Amino acid sequence: MSHAPQHDQQTGEVDPAEAIVPFIPWLIPLAGGVLMFLLAFIAVFMA
Repeated sequence: MSHAPQHDQQTGEVDPAEAIVPFIPWLIPLAGGVLMFLLAFIAVFMA
């Protein structure tokens, strides 16, 4: 019989989504702040 590979071993591959996860608590508020600034700038510029 063949031996099935175990999935709990690190193979050295880094998943891009899993690499971003530790930064999510910083990225979401930062992105929100930038988006609010841009929307306010557009609103003032268009008024």
